[in-house]
Amino acid sequence: MNKKLYIILIVAALALIAYNVTLVDFSNPLEGNSTIALIGIVASLCAIVLILIYSISKKVQKRLEED
Repeated sequence: MNKKLYIILIVAALALIAYNVTLVDFSNPLEGNSTIALIGIVASLCAIVLILIYSISKKVQKRLEED
């Protein structure tokens, strides 16, 4: 995967976070559709972290192969 794909995936995850934030009822965040929206937010954050970990691991692997 190249850098452009990483950026596209991270932007898509950020868009999902923004959409799910609009669905959360902040007066009752743990009931009804708000719970599903919170799960979507957490899942998108996990996806961003996994993409960043993968990107860093590829950089480390590339440096190890150069040595």
